[in-house]
Amino acid sequence: MSIAHQTTAGDSWDIIVIGSGVGGLTAGALLARYGYRVLVCEAHSVPGGAAHGFDRSGFRFDSGPSLFSGLADRHSPNPLRQVLNALEVDLGWLQYNTWGCHLPEGHFETEVGADQFCEVLQALGRPEAVAQWRELQRVMEPLAAASVALPTAALRWNSGIFQTLTPFLPQLLSQLPQVQRLTRPFSQISDPVITDPFLRNWLDLLCYLLSGLPAQGTIAAEMAFMFADWYRPGVQLDYPKGGSGALVATLVRGLEKWGGVLRCRASVAEIWVERNQTRGVKLQNGEVLEATTAVISNASSWDTVKLLPEGAGSPRFRQHRSTLPPCPSFMHLHLGIRATGLDPNLACHHIVVNDWAAGVTAPQNVVLISIPSLLDPDLAPPDCHTIHVYTPGNEPYGPWAGLDRNGPAYQNLKAQRAQVMWQALERVIPDVRDRLQVSLVGTPLTHARFLRRHQGSYGPALWAGQSQFPGPKTPIQGLLCCGDSTFPGIGLPAVAASGLIAAHTIAPVAQHLTLLKRLSLIP
Repeated sequence: MSIAHQTTAGDSWDIIVIGSGVGGLTAGALLARYGYRVLVCEAHSVPGGAAHGFDRSGFRFDSGPSLFSGLADRHSPNPLRQVLNALEVDLGWLQYNTWGCHLPEGHFETEVGADQFCEVLQALGRPEAVAQWRELQRVMEPLAAASVALPTAALRWNSGIFQTLTPFLPQLLSQLPQVQRLTRPFSQISDPVITDPFLRNWLDLLCYLLSGLPAQGTIAAEMAFMFADWYRPGVQLDYPKGGSGALVATLVRGLEKWGGVLRCRASVAEIWVERNQTRGVKLQNGEVLEATTAVISNASSWDTVKLLPEGAGSPRFRQHRSTLPPCPSFMHLHLGIRATGLDPNLACHHIVVNDWAAGVTAPQNVVLISIPSLLDPDLAPPDCHTIHVYTPGNEPYGPWAGLDRNGPAYQNLKAQRAQVMWQALERVIPDVRDRLQVSLVGTPLTHARFLRRHQGSYGPALWAGQSQFPGPKTPIQGLLCCGDSTFPGIGLPAVAASGLIAAHTIAPVAQHLTLLKRLSLIP
């Protein structure tokens, strides 16, 4: 029996979104706002993908992102802020500006903002680096302005872009020389200015946190946007009250506010394609759901190809999407600890670099620490803290491939590979093991299992100047993609941008322009 003959009344939607990551929720909620009947299918029991939250013994944990910025300000150019504005939903934001650095040069605390970092350089005995940092600020100023000259909310991946770009043409034309420079690797911008070894390492680190790649592989636009955001006067970092799960819940609220529907435990087994036209999806439980306008896959490129029936899409398309080089995976420690006696001025975020010579992308060389209950005490029981420690995209998948998650080899490797995170955290809280109440270790297999991620990766490792992200369109009519496989950058701004672009590639131009006016992005 064909898939078409298995559908039943009530199974038809305009748009079906596969996956409820931030990109998928963004695309689905915006299309619901435009009046489409939208269904978001999520395989997990909770929405959010890599950004979901979970509870253990009274502790509330973030599964993935821990660093947020440009979200408390309604006028921020952050694409996710534009999404929240468009959906007319929001949540509480907690602000701070200090984070701890544990580097080969020693430990110090730094703040977002250009001037304070000059004080750090002086304290490290690098006065010559101060002048170079100031010069880089000067060089980046026009690039930063160019990076926000065109709101992400104005982009779409079809001919309608000529109409949605028209209101921004004067400022784009005035910024044209800088816009062209934004497409280069960041190293081509920074290397002529920065010769100090510490500063070069620092910029590699910042690039790595944004893209998973060093300065040579990171597109200059990503760093220019960061300079526009992190080094403006009075800047603060943000944290969502309730954790990343509360942010996801807000996006779900936006989806449902405009009539969209979220179904969890609705794992998609196959994308229904006939004569190179997407018709809907088939779920693991046998249900077949029709999509009369489009299917949007928020699954990774590798996982999307696996959902296509044999023969759907050209061999070249399938080969390209299935062989994109993946970033490595993550290791995680989720800990609940007793907080009695800890320094009340402890920074809520810390970064540890073990060895500059190894390179910032070396396995387990960089470790991030988040203690969000310092900002939001509701994330932990009284007199306790919630802690998330992770190796950000530098855990190789190879040692884990094929291991039985219930076998001793897996458990031994898990304990062994977690040590670098314990050691990093002990630089911040030396007696942390004596304070434990909850301890969970996540591995690349955990990612692959709960996030349905190919090799547990967070996205492709595509070097600027050598490869391009494919964008939302596919050669299969009615099939679009969003998420970290389609737009450069790692983290929430990039995936929110991908969802915006996918939604606007479908939405009528007139409605798109009306929304831009409503958001006061055009007069």
